[in-house]
Amino acid sequence: MLARLAKLAPRNGWRVSEPPPPYEVPLPQTPAIRRVVAHNPGPMTGNGTNSWLVEHEGGCAVIDPGSTDPAHLDALVAAAGERPLTHIILTHTHHDHLDGARPLGARLGIPVCGFHTSEDPDFTPDIGLRDGDRIAGLRVLHTPGHASDHICLETADGIIFTGDHVMGWSTTMIPPAPYGSVRQFLRSMDILRARNARLLLPAHGPAVTRVEACIDGLVAHRVAREDSIMALLPTHPSTLDEIVDSLYHNLRPGLRRAARLNLHAHLEKLLEDGKVQLHGDQWAKTVA
Repeated sequence: MLARLAKLAPRNGWRVSEPPPPYEVPLPQTPAIRRVVAHNPGPMTGNGTNSWLVEHEGGCAVIDPGSTDPAHLDALVAAAGERPLTHIILTHTHHDHLDGARPLGARLGIPVCGFHTSEDPDFTPDIGLRDGDRIAGLRVLHTPGHASDHICLETADGIIFTGDHVMGWSTTMIPPAPYGSVRQFLRSMDILRARNARLLLPAHGPAVTRVEACIDGLVAHRVAREDSIMALLPTHPSTLDEIVDSLYHNLRPGLRRAARLNLHAHLEKLLEDGKVQLHGDQWAKTVA
């Protein structure tokens, strides 16, 4: 299945882009969903973190408040209008998603919700969520890979808030264990594919309307990366940094660390699969 996707999926045909959106302004996505983009653009965040406001029967929930910037938190409160904000929900505990949660929760007196086992040792959710739970009209899907505590959130009408698990403008960073896992990422992609969503709303970048093409493209990228590593290793044992230099060319400043983490995670999977061996700091292809 994975090899077939690698051959069929266009290299970059799944990607979507948008010009920089206005910051701290509510942008309607559907009648019940609005996006407020935090002013924190960068190599890892794209145009900034999308904070999503989702109406439900009891009011309005905020997904990934992100920034502690008072202007951003003010914009989230204003975007709710007359509907009370009832919950703050985190897709995961990386700082560009988490940092605004406690200040906003304290300001409004509402709970901060996240996966019951937090990756951040300094954070414990007020409401711990598990796979299959429902909160504020949303179904929780545990989707580890990018982060061990990553969740996606599904509406009743086929929209999924994907956090950093699926983004249309970029592949996601997958760190090595215990925080991330390529194998878990691929399993989580299978979970999303099985939901047959009509729309994906990520934490960075524009909405994804070509859902199947995006999922297939992201999976194909991982398969192609694994093939690239295997093609390099037969020549000679290599350190992680040597493999980074061989596979990634003209990296933008600030992205080498992410590339190194991604490669380390891929090598961990290949080691588990018995395809590579690790001797000290040297990686080599397993000889049959």
